[in-house]
Amino acid sequence: MTRILFVCHGNICRSPMAEFILKDLVKARGLENRYHIESAAVSTEEIGNPIYPPARRCLSQHGIWFDAKKRARRISRADYDRFDLIICMDASNLRWMRQIIPDDTDGKIHLMMSYAGISRDVADPWYTGDFEVTFRDLLKACEGLLESNLFE
Repeated sequence: MTRILFVCHGNICRSPMAEFILKDLVKARGLENRYHIESAAVSTEEIGNPIYPPARRCLSQHGIWFDAKKRARRISRADYDRFDLIICMDASNLRWMRQIIPDDTDGKIHLMMSYAGISRDVADPWYTGDFEVTFRDLLKACEGLLESNLFE
């Protein structure tokens, strides 16, 4: 089973959106038993909080199921050993994560938009207010991740 962890700043917008978008794509392909997908934060600011309501609305508008019980958690050093792939939403998240996981000896850590063939960050809708743009970026990158056959 391939274990994937999405990471953003607070784990209330981008990373849980990516988590549930990928879970939806995996389910549609009948591959649920091949992937374990979670999300986490690099900061402690939102720990214990649910998915941000506008992020929830955006997922719902696209017919993406999400677990309403999902709560923000912070990535830990132990996550490096638990997951096969750790995907950050932006370069800032990557810098924060280097304080928690200083070495990526196994090459597990990547930037999200690299799976869409694009060298840029996923815009944070907490600041932009545009959850639709973020959704489209995440969907494109999640589709690219699955099409990459990285773990096939």
